[in-house]
Amino acid sequence: MPTRPIPSSREALPVIGLGTYRGFDVAPGDSQYARLPAVLDALFAAGGTVIDSSPMYGRAERTTGELLGARRLRPRAFLATKVWTSGREAGIRQMEASFRLLQTDRIDLMQIHNLLDWQTHLPTLRAMKAAGRIRYIGVTHYTPAAYDALESLINATPLDFLQINYALDDRAAEQRLLPLARDKGVAVICNTPFGGGGLLRRLGATPLPGWAADAGAVSWAQLALKFVLANSAVTCAIPGTGNPRYMAENAAAATGPALTPRQRRELIALV
Repeated sequence: MPTRPIPSSREALPVIGLGTYRGFDVAPGDSQYARLPAVLDALFAAGGTVIDSSPMYGRAERTTGELLGARRLRPRAFLATKVWTSGREAGIRQMEASFRLLQTDRIDLMQIHNLLDWQTHLPTLRAMKAAGRIRYIGVTHYTPAAYDALESLINATPLDFLQINYALDDRAAEQRLLPLARDKGVAVICNTPFGGGGLLRRLGATPLPGWAADAGAVSWAQLALKFVLANSAVTCAIPGTGNPRYMAENAAAATGPALTPRQRRELIALV
């Protein structure tokens, strides 16, 4: 899988990862749980590494830790999770729980979710990074209403990562936030490359463009991912799935030619 550098370290990061919202919020004994090892296999077989989770995704952190631990796959994963609570001690407790649930002594990326109490959590994250318990620090949000606050923070504070919403039908981040992240050397994770799911439902009845095969795409999901990755400010997209076939299809979107500006414009015209 192609990679892009994390600006703060130049470490190569594969451009397609895995989001665990909903798909990994299942317990052993559930039929969906039984499919998840194959999801991880598809991710790693394609050269992907990034697995993004959160304490607010139900059982997702625990499930991720169980599956990686049981199959000794932790060394292959770039693990990202979040802190989403108020207060220093509450934040520390939540992050320590993430270490236990993910069955790891080091988390690759810890993110302050939705900027909640970021002024309190950021010094804690910096101390944990200095101690080697986390490798990178980031912030997240999911709505353009937060972009002014994100811009102010990125301008004022060194960060390794920004995780935001960005999709073919959700392009507000293109205006100022993505260029700012590029200029400031902040890696960008795209957390909703399918526009929350509605995008693919709307496009489902529309034939693929005639040039899709030449671009290496056989589905609207792959075109949606290629659209996101065509923006050079995006480091990695993390579509969520609990389906091995979809994981393989998503990963395959990283290969083949990049979309041209004309192809991107044609896709925009469809939505």
